[in-house]
Amino acid sequence: MTAPPRSRPLFLGSEIYRGSSYGEWHPLRVPRVSTVMDLSRAMGWLPPEQYRNSPRAKPAALHVWHTPDYIDALQTAEAEQAVSDAVRNRHGLGTVSNPIYPEMFRRPATAAGASLLAGEMLRHGGVIYHPGGGTHHGFPDRAGGFCYLNDPVLAMLSLRRNGARRIAYIDIDAHHCDGVEHAFAGGADTLLISVHEDKRWPFTGKLADDGGGNCLNFPVPRGFNDSEMALIRDRLILPAVTRFAPDAIVLQCGADAVTEDPLSRLTLSNNAHWAVLQGLMALGAERLLVLGGGGYNPWSVGRLWTGIWATLNGHDIPERITPDAESVLRTLRWDKAQAGRNPPEHWFTTLQDEPRPGPISDQVRLGLETLTARIDQQIISDRIYQD
Repeated sequence: MTAPPRSRPLFLGSEIYRGSSYGEWHPLRVPRVSTVMDLSRAMGWLPPEQYRNSPRAKPAALHVWHTPDYIDALQTAEAEQAVSDAVRNRHGLGTVSNPIYPEMFRRPATAAGASLLAGEMLRHGGVIYHPGGGTHHGFPDRAGGFCYLNDPVLAMLSLRRNGARRIAYIDIDAHHCDGVEHAFAGGADTLLISVHEDKRWPFTGKLADDGGGNCLNFPVPRGFNDSEMALIRDRLILPAVTRFAPDAIVLQCGADAVTEDPLSRLTLSNNAHWAVLQGLMALGAERLLVLGGGGYNPWSVGRLWTGIWATLNGHDIPERITPDAESVLRTLRWDKAQAGRNPPEHWFTTLQDEPRPGPISDQVRLGLETLTARIDQQIISDRIYQD
């Protein structure tokens, strides 16, 4: 069978994200995916032929990784809008991080459906953007860290069912991808790279943790800047992925490592995320899937993720956005956050941040030395670099 020619990138989105909120005081009360959809259209970057509506995954499809008992509990919690103490303790539902809210099954099931679909659509190669994905803290039978399901795991399993033999997963969210590592640690056909803030929840992903041979965990210090990310990108991420030679790359592009985000103490600009993506694109893997993730300032996450879509399509990012795009940003509200009370003007008129370079910390230098030595000395299992 002859594979069809590679088409333009596809954007998987859904209207379920518009107006859906984890609750009035939760960090995920802010609009994110709907903002990216609106901004991308307002910039003229999202024609109908590049957009696909995300399907909602059926419970049976989720059982490929999540337990039936957990999926039943999640559906029941949505229907009843309540959980027992036993369910809360067993499955992590109805907590401060993973509260009861009206779409608590339908919304994550839509993200999971898009990730499962992405694996199928990439059977013959291509590029897909799924900003509603990236919920990397979900476990088979338990919610955690705002994540009720683990759509990156479901995406990677779908990619594998549809012909991908070697998958490189790169995660630049401010928080460690504990659920994804739980799923794939020790696997010979998966390379996992996570760059995340040190001493921050979930307090996993230590520098010494190699996941049984296929994980490169890089905890970085507070104040982590663009220069440091560029060094990690060029000295660690791109060489490791190149050597691994994947036929599928999954990038979890959480937007919570930028200066303006309230849930980290890192100081990246959105240029750093775009540059990591550009570097991975240049490697020419047959399949590329880009997911969202964290991001809790509506302006910074909307601008960053819209720039990801522009990067995937090769669009130049102008110094000033269109009037329609500016209108999208001016209508955003973040009333219960200090930064939302007096947002700077450039949050309304631009997508691109000013670069945020800085010195290279000793912790970053040591981390690079440790991880590159692990690769060079083949402490990272040789089998992940072999067919």
